Amino acid sequence: MTIQRILPAARYSEAVIVNGLIFCAGMVPETTSADATLQTENVLAQVDALLAQCGSDKTKLVDATIYLADMADYPAMNLAWDNWVAAGCAPARATVQAALADPSWKIEIKIVAAQN
Repeated sequence: MTIQRILPAARYSEAVIVNGLIFCAGMVPETTSADATLQTENVLAQVDALLAQCGSDKTKLVDATIYLADMADYPAMNLAWDNWVAAGCAPARATVQAALADPSWKIEIKIVAAQN
């Protein structure tokens, strides 16, 4: 079994690939002054870029866990998510409210995908 670490740092790797699966670290918005929809769009763009770097794309999503600082942002997050997720390729998904590390973050997304 080969384990490949993508963009490893001392504390975590941005992604780890093993047995044809890509486990991505939790991804947070780079745009912290934006509303929940824009923050979600920003995170999903980062997901697209990381999956491409790992040899995959959003049509290969297997699982997603979405952490919201406030469940009141659930409809705004879903607006961006529904526009992004590939038709017929929705992953298993959970959305929970959580205290995020930075109070300006409204969302964090952690995904698992298959390689192409």
